Amino acid sequence: MPQMARPLYLARQIRTIEQHHGAAGPSLMERAGLCAAELARVLLPENAHSVLVLAGPGNNGGDALVAAQHLKSWWHQVTVVFTGSREQLPPDAGAALEAWLACGGELATEIPTNRHYGLIVDGLFGIGITRDLDARHQALVQTANAFAAPKLALDVPSGLCADSGRIFGAALRADHTITFLGLKPGLYTLDGPDYAGQVHLADLGVDAPNLCPPDGWLLESPPTLPPARRRNSHKGSYGSVGVLGGNTSMVGAALLTARAALLSGAGRVYAGLLAEDAPAVDSAQPELMLRSTEALFKLEHLTTLVAGPGMGHNGTAETALSHALARPEPLLLDADALQILASRPSLRKTLAKRLAGSTVLTPHPGEAAALLSCSAAEVQADRIRSALLLAEKFHGIAVLKGVGSVIAFPDGRWFINASGNPGLASAGMGDVLAGIIGSLAAQGMSIADATLLGVHLHGAAADALVADGMGPVGLTASEVALAARDMLNQWIAEG
Repeated sequence: MPQMARPLYLARQIRTIEQHHGAAGPSLMERAGLCAAELARVLLPENAHSVLVLAGPGNNGGDALVAAQHLKSWWHQVTVVFTGSREQLPPDAGAALEAWLACGGELATEIPTNRHYGLIVDGLFGIGITRDLDARHQALVQTANAFAAPKLALDVPSGLCADSGRIFGAALRADHTITFLGLKPGLYTLDGPDYAGQVHLADLGVDAPNLCPPDGWLLESPPTLPPARRRNSHKGSYGSVGVLGGNTSMVGAALLTARAALLSGAGRVYAGLLAEDAPAVDSAQPELMLRSTEALFKLEHLTTLVAGPGMGHNGTAETALSHALARPEPLLLDADALQILASRPSLRKTLAKRLAGSTVLTPHPGEAAALLSCSAAEVQADRIRSALLLAEKFHGIAVLKGVGSVIAFPDGRWFINASGNPGLASAGMGDVLAGIIGSLAAQGMSIADATLLGVHLHGAAADALVADGMGPVGLTASEVALAARDMLNQWIAEG
């Protein structure tokens, strides 16, 4: 596990923590409500005192009612919309409702739309939701979303799956989310980042990792880095990357991968191109050594092989992939290599014979679906499970690309990457990612460390470009490769 990576917890794990927290003093609901109220007070715009609180039919609604009581005691004007049944509330939530009424609070059943609110607090539904919101709650969410006021969600935005980041019919679009006990993966992948806003963690005084050791972590900062380079070194000290791909009309993909590998620090990079009319030199990056695939496979000093960018789907590509799978070096499979693998059982058998953990697969959801014999929608409905299935099935490391890329290992560990932005949604970005990971592995990092660092570096480079005013609209893969070089050198110098 990278240093400083924060744990992520699935809903079932949070339930385990709640059952075994054993902390003395106020209940978890009382602590959660107080933390929410304190953050709400900070988020209220200056001279704004009116707060709308949405309280649902379960414990999330109880958290909201506790927060409402504190805000009222601090002289804020609080309007509570309650959608539950007083008789059917869980015990703690029922006590919170009685306390709200005892302090003079009132309950509404619909949102008063003729008022101006300084803040909206969303406590309709938390981590327990497993199906689409009903018509009433969808309407409430849509009405709340229409207000210009900033919105604070409690635990997770109502309608967002805490585990997967999928939307259950509709979801509140929060500016801030205060999540309790531990971070939830759904806040960071799929639709989560578009709905959660800025995430704040309130651990409520509970040592969650001790009560429930995590399987997943959030990758928010550079994990293990390559060491600073010794002055007494040479190109052979930093490995040799082979890139296999570049079939007819797709040479550019392989060159993007090879260039990214060179810019990320590999001592030598060879591109084995499948196209019959492949160029003999890359005029934009003449340091690359272009070869035929036959010549590439004759090299005995390759330390990493990347297969797939622009490979195509013809017989020549299949034969080349078969040779690549039989090689001993760490192997990264991307793009067309994954599609070929999905359609050829014999190649999957060859892959199964490779040393466990020596292969990295970097599919987008469509490629993952082909590998798992399901639909892309099914992959996206549970990205963590899909990535873990890929890692288990192919005895390697799986990187399920997309918002909050999921990196899964055969031993059941998984990570969600927090870096990156919509500028990465353009052609060639996956080719550059493959080159970065391959390069880091070639330089001596373990394939696991190279994958984690490569995924995070790729996104962080795009973030740096956007921060400098380049993108997200129109960001190119070539620009990200150059920015990754700058960022990697900066991290190593600071590390």
